Amino acid sequence: MSKILVTGGLGYIGSHTVVELHNQGYEITIVDDLSNTSLDVLKRINKITNSSINYVNLDLKNVEATKIFISENNDIDGVIHFAASKAVGESVDNPLKYYINNISSLTNLLNELKDLNKKINFIFSSSATVYGKPINVPITELEPIKNAESPYGNTKQIGEEIIRDLVNSNSNFKAISLRYFNPIGAHLSAMIGELPIGVPQNLVPYITQTAIGIRKELTVFGNDYLTIDGSCLRDYIHVVDLAKAHIKSLDKLISNDDKNYYDTFNIGTGKGTSVLELIKSFENVTGNKLNFKIGDRRKGDVAECFADVSKANKFLNWNSEFSVEDSLLSSWNWEKNINNEKL
Repeated sequence: MSKILVTGGLGYIGSHTVVELHNQGYEITIVDDLSNTSLDVLKRINKITNSSINYVNLDLKNVEATKIFISENNDIDGVIHFAASKAVGESVDNPLKYYINNISSLTNLLNELKDLNKKINFIFSSSATVYGKPINVPITELEPIKNAESPYGNTKQIGEEIIRDLVNSNSNFKAISLRYFNPIGAHLSAMIGELPIGVPQNLVPYITQTAIGIRKELTVFGNDYLTIDGSCLRDYIHVVDLAKAHIKSLDKLISNDDKNYYDTFNIGTGKGTSVLELIKSFENVTGNKLNFKIGDRRKGDVAECFADVSKANKFLNWNSEFSVEDSLLSSWNWEKNINNEKL
């Protein structure tokens, strides 16, 4: 049984991936510094999986603590690296937070893994933001990497470059960077989902919090883009589909004997949905009318961003299964569940 380290494993995507790893029989250790989550998520994961998954509170920016942890867990076979700050808007306002957190945590971790002098399969949580303003949509992995539109996107570009350079210099490393498009939805049990601390930075939790009355109204950032209805077009993928892409990527790395193997894959649905279409879909599947207004464009946003996923379909043997409507309904069930628990 392969032992997999999941950094940021109590976050939104990390928690769902931990559940899918458990379902496939992997032994798992989670590290998370709880900067954007809570231990309650671990309890929920353990309840879903009917297990007790190993967890360590660790800040990967701490060089000495990371060194000690890796030396004590030198039997790991693979790493899925989620630990990072991830809000585009916040990164524009506070770029140094993103460079310090996202880059130093990655380099500290890789430096200690390198010193293990053993084969490591590494999956990096990247983002479609690495493409900047795309020239062509749908976006393939051959799309030129341009200047990032935000510091967050730049940290993902830099992260990919660091990993690629390490793989090229060290035959013990094999790695895949998964370029996520827009993860939404929640586990079908409604026991884990996206739970932002404070004001949501992502669209769907803002939608669900508005629908349930936590937020007064939702702002659509711009309706004058050159899209079907003037609002931004995105590729919204169910988080469980995304989690399963990590399992397929691990399988790919473990079965691949090529030295210095590194590749990138888009993970999305291959279909673009506008913000206004997403709002309408939410209203249709839940029966809730949303109070929303049109606001100014948001700095760092691009008009259209959706994936060509044929490479992941072919080489990872992975396909998305859930529809946007499925995703929105699961998000709503999760929102209702966590609010019922507060009563």
